[in-house]
Amino acid sequence: MYVLGVYDINVKRVAKVKKIFSRYMFWMQNSTFEGNLTKVQLRELQRELNSVVNPNEDHIIFYVIRNEDVVTKTIIGERHSEPSNIL
Repeated sequence: MYVLGVYDINVKRVAKVKKIFSRYMFWMQNSTFEGNLTKVQLRELQRELNSVVNPNEDHIIFYVIRNEDVVTKTIIGERHSEPSNIL
């Protein structure tokens, strides 16, 4: 399934969160990752993130699209870097 993860994390934890995301998904732009994950991978990712984030200060949203063929992506403006899973 195609997953889009976006987050707003306290600066004290943002590097840890980005590192966890990068093990599962591709970094697209600030606070945004995307990729194809299995249900098990998504649960593992969420479990790891739950161990780091503070629910009173941080916010993560996952958009799960079961069929990537129904996703249309439009990019406006110049991309500052290529998608990457390397920090």
